[in-house]
Amino acid sequence: MKILIPLFMILAFSGSIFNLTQVNWTEPLVGKSSVAVIGVMASASAFLLLLILSLSIRVSKKLKKH
Repeated sequence: MKILIPLFMILAFSGSIFNLTQVNWTEPLVGKSSVAVIGVMASASAFLLLLILSLSIRVSKKLKKH
């Protein structure tokens, strides 16, 4: 779990960077560009959820110490 969460965070971040390169910025919601925008939002959501999970694990470890 110690290595898995940061690995997934790196994968989610790299997925969002990749999808950002696929977006057609003149018409971002047309054709394949809309799929890339959805991919960016999904990757960003996954990254935020993993960040919340890692923070909650840290808090629970600190609470168990006291």
